[in-house]
Amino acid sequence: MARYSLDDPPFAGRTGHGVTVAVIDSGIHGAHPHVGGVAGGVCLVPGIDSNEHVDRIGHGTAVAAAIREKSPNVALLAVRVFDRHLATSADILARAIVWAADHDAHIINLSLGTTNPAHIELLKDAVKYASARGAIVVSARESDGVAWFPGALPGVTGVYVDWTCERDQIELIDEEEPRVYRASGYPRPIPGVPPERNLHGVSFAVANVSGFLARSMERSGSSPPSTTRSSS
Repeated sequence: MARYSLDDPPFAGRTGHGVTVAVIDSGIHGAHPHVGGVAGGVCLVPGIDSNEHVDRIGHGTAVAAAIREKSPNVALLAVRVFDRHLATSADILARAIVWAADHDAHIINLSLGTTNPAHIELLKDAVKYASARGAIVVSARESDGVAWFPGALPGVTGVYVDWTCERDQIELIDEEEPRVYRASGYPRPIPGVPPERNLHGVSFAVANVSGFLARSMERSGSSPPSTTRSSS
């Protein structure tokens, strides 16, 4: 296992320039100072205009802010699958993955998932499609001993939360492709709000990993380069 910080190769000195990250979530409030704009997006929630991809509940904005903190020059795509609650269907989730791949996302961030194995084949097909178009799907692999999909599927970069990781660190625990990581479950802090009262959980471990990977992909726009530093 190897733990890396933003100051370690291949992350040091990079900003994610030229990398597009699709955030499949509740949308993004692009005017938030921690976000600084979005490059585009779509709303896939039934009954809502497809152009209404602005976040109404804050989760997607917090995810985007964590990614932007690690990679300040990424282009963010807001793929809205939630309305006023953090609930959607597997069909919409699969459509969101395909939409992101079709709009040239290098990384597809899924700070969400399902524990229902009935949706495996549908999500597996969407992940396969995205991978064929060169996108890296990053999603929660497991939480509290429960497998999450698509994060636990083949072809997905899986993420575990690790409360011992600092927010500027990730830990690579499996170098086989697709790789598996651990990361902090805390988002970008809000001044005056204690971390335990802010949003937190595996959603933000996923976002932190996506931010690191976007940073490492700056020069090539392809798979993250191999790393060499190791530690216990």
